[in-house]
Amino acid sequence: MKFTRRAAINSMVSAGLLAVNAPALAAPAIIQRRRTFVLVHGSWHGGWCWDMVARTLRNAGHEVFTPTMTGCGERYHLIAPDTGLHTHTQDVANTIEWEELENIVLVGHGFAGTTITGVADVMADRIGHIVFFDALVPTESRPAAMMPDPETGQYSDRWRDKQKAFIDGYKMLFWDHYPVEMLVPKDDAKNVELLRRRLTWHPKRQWTDKLDLKNGGWASLPRTYLYPAAQIYAPTSEAMIGPARGPDWNFIDLDVARNGFLTDPERTAQCLLTLV
Repeated sequence: MKFTRRAAINSMVSAGLLAVNAPALAAPAIIQRRRTFVLVHGSWHGGWCWDMVARTLRNAGHEVFTPTMTGCGERYHLIAPDTGLHTHTQDVANTIEWEELENIVLVGHGFAGTTITGVADVMADRIGHIVFFDALVPTESRPAAMMPDPETGQYSDRWRDKQKAFIDGYKMLFWDHYPVEMLVPKDDAKNVELLRRRLTWHPKRQWTDKLDLKNGGWASLPRTYLYPAAQIYAPTSEAMIGPARGPDWNFIDLDVARNGFLTDPERTAQCLLTLV
């Protein structure tokens, strides 16, 4: 007898292994449009911060990559004085290249906005949509996260004061400069403890290295800005958002805190799914 799904079910019924009134075996869900997400963490974090969002996206049938940048997360031991923006751009580009990814949804959080813009500049043909999640949108006038005064060429007194606390002059620690409510509500005990365990240092040069764009960065791509509308402490500035309120952007007010991937992973993931 030719083996078919129906024949297998009939055999089980005959053998008493399957009740005749049992519901039919469910057919696998059909994914209308399977996409690939590359989720890039911001300063002090690692690929781990996207775990819960990635789980939802994968359960919906999509492919997800969450690379950790050099010098951060489980790769914190690889930090060096010359680790910077271009290192992180290469980290993401290598993930895309070696995994042979196409038509990706590229998402960057915080100052990873500069990182994903650098990636877009060199491999826009591999990106279907670029997403800035509470991220800096770099421009010609602001090609780096931290910029010197255009007239004096000097960094601000505030930035110079911060550098005094950097370990070995280039390793930035979140806790030296910001309260936890910069990322999650301070009464969110679970995530506060998670952040205290997992945040690592971050390379200074990822903030100060300037993009040298040859192909317009994000300009040729479909693009979305996710604004964390529930962020209360130090909400995202218009200087970070830059051109993203313009007519060529999809601007979404998302009711989450800055680290929405931790506080509201399901809501964050569902928002990303609207883009596929």
